[in-house]
Amino acid sequence: MATDTGKWIRYGLIALLFFGTALNYLDRQVLALLKPTLQVEFGWSDREFGHFGSAFQIATAVALLGIGWFIDRFGVRWGYGLAVAVWSLAGMAHAYASTVGQFVAARVTLAVAESVNTPAAMKSAATYLPIRERSVGIGVINSAANIGAILAPLTVPWIAITYGWQEAFIITGALGFVWLIFWWLGTSKLTPLGDAAIAATQPREKGPPWRELLKERRTWAVAGAKLLTDLVWWFILFWAPDFFARQFGLGQAEIGGPTAVVYALAAVGALTSGILFPILLGRGMTPNGARKSSMFFYALLILPIPLALQAPNEWMAALIIGLALFAHQGFSTNIFGMTADIIPARQVGSVIAIGALVGNLSGAAMLEFAGWSLDSGYGYTPMFAMCASAYLLALLWIHIMQPKLEVVNSAE
Repeated sequence: MATDTGKWIRYGLIALLFFGTALNYLDRQVLALLKPTLQVEFGWSDREFGHFGSAFQIATAVALLGIGWFIDRFGVRWGYGLAVAVWSLAGMAHAYASTVGQFVAARVTLAVAESVNTPAAMKSAATYLPIRERSVGIGVINSAANIGAILAPLTVPWIAITYGWQEAFIITGALGFVWLIFWWLGTSKLTPLGDAAIAATQPREKGPPWRELLKERRTWAVAGAKLLTDLVWWFILFWAPDFFARQFGLGQAEIGGPTAVVYALAAVGALTSGILFPILLGRGMTPNGARKSSMFFYALLILPIPLALQAPNEWMAALIIGLALFAHQGFSTNIFGMTADIIPARQVGSVIAIGALVGNLSGAAMLEFAGWSLDSGYGYTPMFAMCASAYLLALLWIHIMQPKLEVVNSAE
């Protein structure tokens, strides 16, 4: 009976992390979905709106430098709970902002707190879930980002139309405090398992210094691929609602449907993204050939994205952009898989952090560029062209840095 109780407590943890991650993506999308209303309300230029997105990405990049320390210092129960409380308050604070500076401050606070989500969720899985449950748990948690991205366009515009744009920020932010009640009650009896229990009593072992990792071509292969491809995800996440409104003359109440279609296809991509590589391995390909062939396949699927600019209606455009995000998830999964293949296990976390850092910075640059392009009369054409070419360039970069991907011994 005690074993069954422990299992259900762990399943509850997975559920809590799933909903926390979904809220993370719900809260970050509210501003983008309300752009048509807020631009009229405050008279923002597209470049000013781009500042909100780039401030978020830069703040996330900077925060990543200290998140590991924060989670180790406070633990996942207190640390993650505090982060959700802060990001929920920051989300609600948008409702009371009236200047660009105030909105930027709210976005920066939201970004710093939300950056805790993924490291805390992964550490929770490693600390509290046995290995047989861990892989499934991580898969469930990762799928929540797409669920949040789907729910946001289906709910936020309706709330704004029905109750007002301020209430959209307040209601979505308040959901975090409802979640906190369940988090505090549901994690009260969690205990670390196995090696995590021993590690909890030991001094934290420092990872390899970044200056050493940056001397490795393997690190640059991962970082360059993230720099080139993450900007596509952040661009579409932030600007897709505006694209549908601008390109097809949709109002605040109408942009949610096509935006939800885009992220539904992204969710399918996330769920199926790990299938192709093992199939190719099973057919006799080397890890190098299977990994790069998988990436090439997904890179080809993204090439049609500029056709969304000529789509006859918003639904066809949503399918084209959704196919691109479907492919992004497949390519991104292969970047993570490649990292686990070629980077010694003790260095993987640090290399992933370096990749996330440069990916957020390139995302910030892309969001700023989009604002400039729209204000300057160039429209969405330059950004869609960059999206189409990014993945083939990333694969070329990987091949230049690592002509042959060598799988390292996991015991290294």
